[in-house]
Formats: sequence, C-alpha cells, structure tokens
Amino acid sequence: MMSRREALASLAAAPLGMGAATAQGNDFYAGKTLNIIVGSSTGGYYDTAGRTIARHLSRFIPGRPSIVVQNQPGAGGLAIANKLAHTLERDGLSIVVMSRALPQLAFLNDPNANFDPLKLTWLGSLSSYKDDAYLMVVNENFPADNMADLAKLPKPAILGGTRGGSTNITFALIGKDMVGMNVDVVRGFPGANEIWLAMERGEVDGQIVDISAIMVGRPQLWAEKKLKPLIAFGRTERLPDYPNVPIARELVKKGEDFALLDFAEMPFFMALPVVAPPDIPADRAAILRKAFMDMAMDATFRAEMLKAGIMTSPVDGAYVHALLERAAKTPESIRQRFAKLLADK
Repeated sequence: MMSRREALASLAAAPLGMGAATAQGNDFYAGKTLNIIVGSSTGGYYDTAGRTIARHLSRFIPGRPSIVVQNQPGAGGLAIANKLAHTLERDGLSIVVMSRALPQLAFLNDPNANFDPLKLTWLGSLSSYKDDAYLMVVNENFPADNMADLAKLPKPAILGGTRGGSTNITFALIGKDMVGMNVDVVRGFPGANEIWLAMERGEVDGQIVDISAIMVGRPQLWAEKKLKPLIAFGRTERLPDYPNVPIARELVKKGEDFALLDFAEMPFFMALPVVAPPDIPADRAAILRKAFMDMAMDATFRAEMLKAGIMTSPVDGAYVHALLERAAKTPESIRQRFAKLLADK
C-alpha cells in the first residue's frame, strides 16, 4: 500500500473537475441516481458533510449521476451500519456517511453492531484530524491555565457531558483514570448546544469537544481565545498553534494504558468516513474511491466544507482499512477493558 503522502500527492496531480469525471469512459452511472445515506438527523456534523458531498461528488463520477441525500437515523447510526452490511443493494448506487465510532463498537463485540468493518468498501475519510483535535476546554475565567494548575485545584473542574457512550464522557473518564485529569462530569445534557449554554451560565467549567465542533457551535469564542484548551486527545503531536497544550499520549505512563488510548483514539483518525456496501462490483468501487478522493482534494469542495466549519484532511480507503486492521489486532484484554469503561458510565 502506498503511503498517505504518496497517495495524496498522486491524487493532487490528477486532473480534477469535469475532466476527471469523463476520462474513465465508464457510463454505468449515466442516468442513474446515487443515494447518500446519513445515519443521523438533519443539521449536524455528518449531515452537513453529506449534503456538501452531494453538491460536488457527481462532477467526479463518469456519467455524472443525480445524487440524493437520505437521513436514516436510528440506534446512534448502528441501524444504517447494519443495513449497509447486510441488506443495502450492492450495486454501487448507495454510499453511507458513517459515524466514526461505529467500527470500534463492532470490534468490541457490541451485540447491536452486527457488521464486520473490514468487509465494507471504504471510500475514505474527509478528515484524519490533521488540523483538528479533541480538546478539554474551559472558560477563560477558570482558575487553571494548564494541566499542572488543574492538578493543584482543591476541587475538580466540572465538565458537561451528553449521553452514556458519548466520546465526551469516554475521554473525560480516560483522562481522569489514565492522565490524572482533576475533573468530574455532569452527564445527561441533550446535546452540545446545551453544554455551551451551561458553560456560559457558569453551571459547568468546560467540556471535551472537537475544534471543528467549536467552529460550528461557538466560533467567536475560539477566534477571541475565550476558551482555554488544557489537553488534546486524538493527536500524535501537539497542535502547532498551541505548542504548550500537551497531548494525552505524552502523559500516559503505563504500556497497557497507552494501548487502550491508542484503541480509544482510533475513530478520530478516520473522523468523517464514507463507505459503500461490501462486494460491490470492482470497477464501480474503483470509480467511487477515485471520485471521492478527487472531490475531497478539490479546492472548491474544501472551501465549502471550511465555510461550514468542518476542516478537511482527506485520506483514502486504503488508509482507513489499514487503520481498522490495526484496531482489530488490539489485544482482547485491552478491548475488554475499554468496553468496561464504556459500560461503567
């Protein structure tokens, strides 16, 4: 498998736009409709991405098919993931914008995750978190500016969390157990907006959240530096703009803890994946994979995504599949420990 850098360099050199869509000479998609299915309700992160994809992808597919978006929420996205694996037509006319954490649930043998991630046809991911991070942020008036200050506080920082199983709670617990974060979590907020309001009212001190989610929900706070990041998850190196903010991997001490963190952070490195059913015809899989990456590297598409608050750092289907293969090889003891952490919420 070529490296990510080689793959992207090759794609960047390829012709884009309408020429890319007509050069292959395959007319299967002419006059057809391609369905983009989003496993969540309208208006969110994945829905925004799906509808932006729908406005651009046809340019890069030979025959320029019509594209429609369908929202099929259910069981946190698991309903469409299971349908994708078993009952969705394998004709290359349906693709899914999938929640990034669902493959991980399959590797944990979640009884509701009835699919094998390694058998799906991965087109790629619009984000590999190159420019993003999952940050613990606190209000600007919070009496700690770094992890050392946080550790010395007589009372823990109070973070807002949503439902059980959500990553904001998972990483609060991981940070507390393995990194020594001096935090407690108030759970049960309906969504991110309610946590933001609670922060503004001083009911909680902060939350753990993506930079991209901040850019969608409270961009002015980020731009005016009214949020203080204390630690970053989902990264292998520090953010260039925040060189004093440590990443969790620097602070984990024990080898087993590091292995658990590596498995827990896996979804961030395929943060916005797009996938087709297993066993679709090879020529159509190749067309969709190439079209996806040509679109993902297209300047007009990326500018529209950024305008919506979503930073893109695309990776191809081979990269996603390799990431999942590595996750699948995580020792059973580590996976069981992570599953217990989720259950203990």
